[in-house]
Amino acid sequence: MATVQRTYIVPLRKGYANHANWKRSKKAVTVLKSFLVRHTKREDIKIGGHLNEYLWKHGIKNPPGKVKVDVWIKDEYAEAELSGFSFKGAAKIEKKKEEGGLKDKLAKKLGVDKEEDKDSKDNKDTKKEEKTDKKDAKPAKEDKKEVKTEKKEAKKETPIKKEEKK
Repeated sequence: MATVQRTYIVPLRKGYANHANWKRSKKAVTVLKSFLVRHTKREDIKIGGHLNEYLWKHGIKNPPGKVKVDVWIKDEYAEAELSGFSFKGAAKIEKKKEEGGLKDKLAKKLGVDKEEDKDSKDNKDTKKEEKTDKKDAKPAKEDKKEVKTEKKEAKKETPIKKEEKK
């Protein structure tokens, strides 16, 4: 079967009107897909990048009330795009990973070498190990009671001097 192109005006407002504000654009997308499934008789619907941007341009709380959509019906799936645009699929944005983040930028400005950073990380690891060792070596409850009684006895031994009023 050859590809067939159709144009639909899809009403979205009735679909998302009774839903929470923070779910409305998500619901608009599902309403659009269910409309296209019903009218194209295809289960697999692909939404184009321009259509997706149009649905989400006012944020999650305020999607458009209706959308004019061009649909290309193929053998196994249907492609939907905003009217006036050709279908290109969703735009895949590749995030640029810089070699260094903020920490490396600061290190460059301060003149700190990466080797020194590694040494400082090793020192932090050893400090953490020392802290865990100290936690393990805490005195038992009996020892704590003895320390408290010693403190109480020390307080009793020191006489409290009150100044006499004249």
